[in-house]
Amino acid sequence: MDFHHLRAQFPTLEQTLAGYPLCYLDTAATSQKPKQVLNAMARYYENDNANVHRAAHQLSSRATSNYEAVRDNLCQFIKAKQREEIIFTHGTTESINLVAYGLTGQIKSGDLILIDTAAHHANIVPWQELAKRTSAIIKPIPLDSECRLDETAYKLLLQENPAIVALSHVSNALGTLNPVNKFVALAKEVGAITLVDGAQAIAHLDIDVQAIGCDFYVFSGHKMYGPTGVGVLYGRFDSLDTLMPLMTGGEMIKTVSFETTEFNQLPNRLEPGTPPIAEVIGLGAAIDFLNALPREVIAKQEAELLSYLQTQLKQLGDITLYGANTSNIGAVAFNLADEHHQDVGILLDQQGIAVRSGHHCAMPLMQSLGLKGCCRASLGVYTSKEDIDRFIEALASVKEMLL
Repeated sequence: MDFHHLRAQFPTLEQTLAGYPLCYLDTAATSQKPKQVLNAMARYYENDNANVHRAAHQLSSRATSNYEAVRDNLCQFIKAKQREEIIFTHGTTESINLVAYGLTGQIKSGDLILIDTAAHHANIVPWQELAKRTSAIIKPIPLDSECRLDETAYKLLLQENPAIVALSHVSNALGTLNPVNKFVALAKEVGAITLVDGAQAIAHLDIDVQAIGCDFYVFSGHKMYGPTGVGVLYGRFDSLDTLMPLMTGGEMIKTVSFETTEFNQLPNRLEPGTPPIAEVIGLGAAIDFLNALPREVIAKQEAELLSYLQTQLKQLGDITLYGANTSNIGAVAFNLADEHHQDVGILLDQQGIAVRSGHHCAMPLMQSLGLKGCCRASLGVYTSKEDIDRFIEALASVKEMLL
C-alpha cells in the first residue's frame, strides 16, 4: 500500500495553519473525506440532481438508481440479511431517536432500560425521553477499573429482565472496544431488545450485524470518510417493522385520505420526506473507498500507531491516560498533569495540531472518572508516524510552557 498516495486523496490535509502543516488527530469527531467522495457528490448535483422515487424523468431515474445502489452496498458492507433492513437517516443520533421513539408503544411502566455508562449522549438522552413517556426505569451498566463494561455487574442487572439494552461498540471518548457479541447474546437470553452504537467502530472494524445478533445497529457516514448529514439504522426486519415512525409525511406513505393514512412498507416507511440524496451517494463512495483498502493491513497499521502513541505519551511524563489502553480502537484519551484540557488543546492548535478537548458528549463517563474533561487524540487511515511525532513534540513544548 502506497501511504503517500492514500494520504494525497484527502485534500483537507494539504493545508497549513499559522505556518504549520495540519496534523489532524480528531478523526473520532469526524473523518476527513477522500476526493472520490467529494467527486461523487459533485457529479450528482451536476448531472443527476432530482428527487428520488417520485418522477418518471431520466434524472430522477438515475438519482434513484444511485441512491438505492448504496442501500445494496451497505447491506453487503455490514452483512445484513436483506436490503430492507437498511434505513437511511441523518446520523447516529437520529437513528437512535428513531428506535427509542418507535419503541414507545412496546415499553410499559417499570420496564428497565440498561445503558452503557461510557455511552455518548446520543445513546443516553433518547432513552431518558422514552422513560419519561412510559415511566420506564434507566440504569447504567457499570465499568470496571479499565473502563470496560463490567461483565459481572452486567449479568446481575440482567437478572432484573431489562426490556432494552443499549451498548457502545467502541467508546467515542476512550476508544475502548466492548465485547458486544457476548453482551448482546446475554441480553437476548433474557428477551431484551438490543441496540449497538457503532459510530466509532464502523471505519475500523469489519462489521457483521448478524454475527453480533443485535436488533439494531447504528452509525454515521462522517465517521467513515463519508459526508456529514447521513447515517444508517440497521434493524432486523421483524424489529424494524414494529417501530412507530418518528416522522410522517411524504415518501413514507402508501395511501392518504382525510379519513385515514396507510404507511408504506420498509424501508420507505421509516424514511419520510426528501432524503439526503447527495450525502447517501457520497456515503456509497466512502464504502467503495473502504472496500478498496487492504483492511487487514490498515487495521495492523492503526493498532501499531495507537500503541506507539500511547508509549510516547507515557514517556513524555506528567501524562495520565484513561481507559483500558489495550485493544483500544482509534483513540487515546489523556490529560497533562492538572492542566485544563481546553488550554492544552488551544496551545496544540497554535502549532497546527488538531485534537479534541472537552467531555466528548460523555458527561456521565467523565463524572465516573472524576473529570470535567480530557484531551483525545484519534487516528484515521491517513495518520502517519510523523503525525504522532509532531504531536508529541508539540505537547512537550506545551508541557514546558505550562509546568
